Amino acid sequence: MGTLSHRTRQLLRFTLLEARCCAFAVALIGGIAVSALLPELPVARYDLLLIYGLALAVLARKLGWDSPRDTAVIAVCHLIGLVFELVKVRMGSWSYPEEAVTKIAGVPLYGGFLYAAVGSYVCRAWHLFDLRLGGYRPRVMAVLAGAVYLNFFTHHWLPDARWILAALLLCATAGTRVRFRVGEQDHRMPLALSFVLIGFFLWIAENISTYAGAWTYPDQLAGWQPVSVAKFGAWALLITVTFVLVARSRTPRPLRSA
Repeated sequence: MGTLSHRTRQLLRFTLLEARCCAFAVALIGGIAVSALLPELPVARYDLLLIYGLALAVLARKLGWDSPRDTAVIAVCHLIGLVFELVKVRMGSWSYPEEAVTKIAGVPLYGGFLYAAVGSYVCRAWHLFDLRLGGYRPRVMAVLAGAVYLNFFTHHWLPDARWILAALLLCATAGTRVRFRVGEQDHRMPLALSFVLIGFFLWIAENISTYAGAWTYPDQLAGWQPVSVAKFGAWALLITVTFVLVARSRTPRPLRSA
């Protein structure tokens, strides 16, 4: 009974910490959902969401959720996301059908906040879970993460290398452990597994976001449809870009003995 009670408390602590890590993302998606329900807005919805996203970023900084370094990393994630959006929208992968003043080449500037929210999650998790890495290969991971990012562009003209990159990432993360603290107890998992789990929840968030009209895939133009399961794998790969950026900004810390 004692062991069961301890595990229950640990699960509750873990859930609470995860909720705190997701605060920015939940607030952002919640704002997108609410904006879709409002009958009349004083400005275009995408423009309003840009103001809302900026307000969230300022609030997170004022509340101490994000350090100056975290804010810089999140801003980089925003810019990387905007570049990604510009290319993918141009190629017709998805679209932002509503009008807005703050649209460039069909992409509203608020779109970068969807990637900034992922950066916020990883930064917050690093702090709140006291993350430490063992066996991490930063240079190899940086090269592979860059290749993953580029492949999402080049597969429109060249053969898609995502399965090859997935296999290389499995090799690069073999033996890499993430140790995280919940309460007074350390836990650990393979880094590759964390990418898969985060990718799954990002796919869930993408379904919620598209349902709320954050953006629209071609098969959703006539009415909302669930996002393809293939996007789950795409997110599991793409999260490596954010992870490498955040890891690069951290001060290396050795694993403590169990």
